[in-house]
Amino acid sequence: MTTTRTDVLVIGGGPAGTTFATLMAQRGWDVTLLEKGQHPRFHIGESLLPMNVPIFERLGVLEKIREIGVVKRGADFTLGNSESEYKTFHFDQALGESPDHAFEVRRSDFDALLFSNCRARGVTARENVRVTNVEERPDGLKRIEARSGSGESLQWDARYVVDASGRDTLLASSLGWKERNRKHASAAIFTHFRGVSRRPSDDAGNISIYWFEHGWIWMIPLPDNVMSVGVVSYPQYLKTREGSLDEFLGKTLDGIAEIRYRLRGAEAILPAQATGNYSYYARRSVGRGFMLVGDAYAFIDPVFSSGVYLAMSSAERAIPVAEAWLCGDRLRYFRERKAYQRHLKRGISTFSWFIYRFTTPAMSQLISNPKDLMKVVQAVISMLAGDVYSNASVRRRLVIFKAMYYKACLSNWRGARASWRARRAGIGMDVA
Repeated sequence: MTTTRTDVLVIGGGPAGTTFATLMAQRGWDVTLLEKGQHPRFHIGESLLPMNVPIFERLGVLEKIREIGVVKRGADFTLGNSESEYKTFHFDQALGESPDHAFEVRRSDFDALLFSNCRARGVTARENVRVTNVEERPDGLKRIEARSGSGESLQWDARYVVDASGRDTLLASSLGWKERNRKHASAAIFTHFRGVSRRPSDDAGNISIYWFEHGWIWMIPLPDNVMSVGVVSYPQYLKTREGSLDEFLGKTLDGIAEIRYRLRGAEAILPAQATGNYSYYARRSVGRGFMLVGDAYAFIDPVFSSGVYLAMSSAERAIPVAEAWLCGDRLRYFRERKAYQRHLKRGISTFSWFIYRFTTPAMSQLISNPKDLMKVVQAVISMLAGDVYSNASVRRRLVIFKAMYYKACLSNWRGARASWRARRAGIGMDVA
């Protein structure tokens, strides 16, 4: 068997893998990327954040994404028992200098575009190649074994390996690093509709989020009059399903007054699909000669559309770590590795705090009836835009928002306790 040598081998051709591979190739490194599937391929995670936009610029794909996407200027939130009232948060009201818009995209088009761009930037990118094993050789190189779609055995030796395999979590699973997130659990049922009514005027591309008794619902406008609609709930709710996925999804959506109104005359153009528990993490993100980026490291509930941004941001932040290793600068490597781990934890912990509490009465009260004390609402909008890393002004005001949340919980402690017990029961935890 012929063994191919490369500086860096990236496992996975989604947003994280293509971002890392493109940026490394632009720096002159020999990069190989292996994708198990074939683009275009269906994927959820269609709503992007404004902080994705600067990354698109650095990748050189912003104008192409503008061509395939719907402009998203904000997000709106609706209580499940409301027929028409909703609260819209516009990105142009954020603190700092985050962009005033993002995009909603078909992930099949979006991922294919990033993959094509990565090839155009000098990456040796192959599709229909599934990595089956990664091991360290005595000389310090990583030996990567793979199999093509036609059954051919393939082999690479790489100086550095980046796992961007997404929910396959190839290395975290094989090393025993992957753990279920015991603080949160969710599952989703989703489909695409054509002909769903949109918000008026400039808000037509905004994502709509609805609370309901067992979780939340997304409505994401896509090109060609298509709307992605999904229900994210506690796993226990999905276990009550009777009949087909389409019937269960339809029954759930029909229980929300405004969704029922917006779906009048719309038709489902895809069979309903389901995905299991979203939430997991790896105990470590970096090892000897390899690292995890994006969903290969962790994934949390997608309520704030954070998935693609966290994946691409982690991939970009991983560049200095890989370069330090390849250059043999161990002091810089340890410094960059710690900085990378802090970066991962800061992004995930910021979004997680809101996600774990999103379905509580206190959170729905604060978001539905915001009080902009000390620009706290603007800080929340910055969080919704993805500005969760370097903006100290945002972080300080999010601390104030947390205090407001806990005060609201104390004011309605019975509701807070009932919500806590319902959440623990919903994710299968003991509530005694």
